[in-house]
Amino acid sequence: MTQENSRSFSSGVNQSGVRDYNERLLLSMIQRLGPMPGSDMARQSNLSAQTVSVILRSLEADGLLIKGAPQRGRVGKPRIPMALNPAGSFSFGLKIGRRSADLALMDLMGAVRAQTQVQYHFPDPDALLAFLQGGIAAMSADLAPEQRALICGIGIAAPFELWKRHEIIGADDRSYDSWHGRDIVKEMAAFTELPISLVNDATSACYAENTFGQGRKFRDYAYFFIGAFAGGGVVMNGAVFEGHRENAGALGSLITRDAKGRPAQLMDRASIFWLEAAIREAGGDPSLLWTQGADWADFEHQLGPWIEMAAQELAMAALSCCAVIDFEAVLIDGAFPAAVRARLVRRVAALAQDIETIGLYRPEFAEGEVGANARVLGAAYRPIASQYFLGSGMLNSSV
Repeated sequence: MTQENSRSFSSGVNQSGVRDYNERLLLSMIQRLGPMPGSDMARQSNLSAQTVSVILRSLEADGLLIKGAPQRGRVGKPRIPMALNPAGSFSFGLKIGRRSADLALMDLMGAVRAQTQVQYHFPDPDALLAFLQGGIAAMSADLAPEQRALICGIGIAAPFELWKRHEIIGADDRSYDSWHGRDIVKEMAAFTELPISLVNDATSACYAENTFGQGRKFRDYAYFFIGAFAGGGVVMNGAVFEGHRENAGALGSLITRDAKGRPAQLMDRASIFWLEAAIREAGGDPSLLWTQGADWADFEHQLGPWIEMAAQELAMAALSCCAVIDFEAVLIDGAFPAAVRARLVRRVAALAQDIETIGLYRPEFAEGEVGANARVLGAAYRPIASQYFLGSGMLNSSV
């Protein structure tokens, strides 16, 4: 395992004309490692102390950094750590799921300032646009005018080809057809001038885990996110890898077999919609599955068998991934309570031990830490990251 404190950063550049890169470098160091004095930043970035000092003063004047408490106890002047100013910038994140949508307002530190959710049987594009427009207006109204001017964009996390598999989750053809010919990003631009970016929902969750969660501890890992359908992401050298079509880590599409031995995909066997169907068939109300913070204890009769089925599929899928890329770890998270996640990961790890792995190094199995909010957090973080931080692929990792 590569620990976060062993990571080194790319060297800065002392020539003129590259101030934007150096600013992003220092902001990224603080974002990843926490508040730091300028002397530490200069040493780790290979920038001169004078260059760092000038940049830090500029970033403080722009409201992006704030001074911490002086660190005393050494000979000479106290060291003053610089920290990100939470109110230095804001962004919106929208997660569009097959059962619910979430809108969140994030600050520069990655903290959620406000969040709202809407549930549905299947997403309707017109209702989603109204939800987004109303939510942005309400959350913006709670900010001071000078803070509203610091909102830097809207990130959207949604499944690619959202309308597919609509019949499995009980949506009718009219719901399916409602998405044809719709350009949601273009329609959003009709009521906001903020920059809008779109990313696959599972990739967005992977970004959140890699930025705010347990993913910070690993260099190379496969990431599974279990929602209405299973998905995933790939992290290599500390960076989320999207691929040239932005569809890398589509782990839910891995090929498996169904109960009758016919070809199927991982999403057909390790997705929450299976649990929803089992609860409904038993006469229960599965709506709590899509409510964040809800307790799933009442679903134990269906939950236990679902965990067993999903764990078997995930164990095979995880080891298959390691046959392609030598991942040091496999992280599993999802839109479920932490206790359910812990049970699922323990069972996956146990089942993987019983699978023959000649020619493979067994990965470490670990829980993701961000949880059900990962998709909307990853979406909200993208506008901030694109404006203020270096891409994680530009940070060197030492082994």
